[in-house]
Amino acid sequence: MQEDFLTRIRSSYNQFTKAERRVADFILQNPNKVLFMSISDLAETCDVGDTSVFRFCKTMNVKGYQEFKMTLSLSMRGKEKAEGLEDNGEITLGDSISDLAAKVLQDTISSIQESFSLLDFSKVSLAMDAMSKGRRVLFFGVGASMLTAMKAMNKFHRIEPKVYCSEMVSQQLMSAATMEKGDVAVIFSYSGATRDIVEIARLAKKSGATVIAITRFQKSALTEYTDIPLLCGANVGSLQKGSTSAEISQLFLVDIMYTEYYRRHFEKCSQILEKTSKAISDRN
Repeated sequence: MQEDFLTRIRSSYNQFTKAERRVADFILQNPNKVLFMSISDLAETCDVGDTSVFRFCKTMNVKGYQEFKMTLSLSMRGKEKAEGLEDNGEITLGDSISDLAAKVLQDTISSIQESFSLLDFSKVSLAMDAMSKGRRVLFFGVGASMLTAMKAMNKFHRIEPKVYCSEMVSQQLMSAATMEKGDVAVIFSYSGATRDIVEIARLAKKSGATVIAITRFQKSALTEYTDIPLLCGANVGSLQKGSTSAEISQLFLVDIMYTEYYRRHFEKCSQILEKTSKAISDRN
């Protein structure tokens, strides 16, 4: 699927230099204005040199400024045609409860829409191949991402007994260090920069396991040790630390993976689901 160009900028944000981030910030806030600006106009507005704008274009894998504007224009035109809601902006201290609720709703919907636009179906297929062939599948996460990893493990455990997850970081590190070739590590991290999660990925990779990362950014310390990156959406504002939109975007990908895994192994998974459902039926 052709992803939204502004979404590509957001998912590449941590690759930019300080000057490139000024350019990116202005483009993200004023995409329509940029379409009518020369490279010198944009550079002057962002208080950077023309070369910084060129470097930004190169980082975004476009040949030059004119191709960048054409790509942005086509992306915005496609987005206008697509079904969507009006952008309500970032939550502020002056918002009423109704405004805040509308913005939270929009953020939640946008996080799923962005995750869908970022989907690389070939990589999802590779992830499913690895999990299908894997001897063991271990889910990893730290902090809020640990809760997502536990939810993913619990979901998959209903149809596949070879999945595991530990809540303690020390146990996760030990598990990663003792993985073997044929094992699969599924790692959740929004930033891809958390020290413990990067170390878990490094240990799993060193052990010979296939590493799948569900993360926000294309390039990070985590993706350095990742075989199959799956990108999720969600942009967390200053008043939204702890927002569930990032978790929802990750769980959206988990649902896709779970459903595809079930579809691929329907007969086997159906039999296991029947057994696990009966086992907990009197507790529901």
